[in-house]
Amino acid sequence: MPRLEGRCAIVTGGAKGLGAEFARALAGEGARVTIADIADGTAHAAALGGLYVETDVTDPEAARRAVAATAEAFGPVDILVNNAALYAPLAMERYDQIDPALWDRVMAVNVRGAFNMVQAAGPMMEARGSGKIINITSGTVYRGMPNMLHYITSKGALAAMTRALSRELGPKGICVNSLSPGLTLSSSIVENDEHIAQTRDRVLAARAMPRDAHPSDLLGALVFLASSDSDFITGQTIAVDGGTVNT
Repeated sequence: MPRLEGRCAIVTGGAKGLGAEFARALAGEGARVTIADIADGTAHAAALGGLYVETDVTDPEAARRAVAATAEAFGPVDILVNNAALYAPLAMERYDQIDPALWDRVMAVNVRGAFNMVQAAGPMMEARGSGKIINITSGTVYRGMPNMLHYITSKGALAAMTRALSRELGPKGICVNSLSPGLTLSSSIVENDEHIAQTRDRVLAARAMPRDAHPSDLLGALVFLASSDSDFITGQTIAVDGGTVNT
């Protein structure tokens, strides 16, 4: 029997890149999946037998609409994957060259977006006494990286949110964990030659398993965190990065 049979999931930023692979993996395990994204995920959702809801996660009302549409189509939300983030399109810049408006935009998408989705879906999970919230963070939080201060700071905030939120929601039977990838050759990342050129060699040299990471490497951990197999695990980070960091 599929491990997520009958469960309902929302994947933010699920129209492309890692998010699209996450949505496919959850659907493959039996979940009914909503793709919540500003990018058009209509075709991908249809292929999964799921739902696409155009969603700007920085807008609290849009987050509430995505949760409400999901509940109407599939029932109460069981799994929330906070994947939407600005990363691949970002230029690598020194700290003193980052435009403050861009800094605010990164924080709005990567941090406030997750907060908005949790505020929208959390009460539904609390009412049922169960749920899985999975925040997609980054291994760069634990080892640092030059010229991406806005992105790394945002992912550090999301890691802290995971720990704090797990304490609030644990008594309600809700698990809150982080999945922390290293540099992964998703379809979005390979479109930005700068990230690959400036980081790939250094990343590979730091790995205990010195090979490229692909989206398929992350899916087992994602499904584990979404399933009942992880019902007594909360406030934790699972790093899937070939052994670059030890969390």
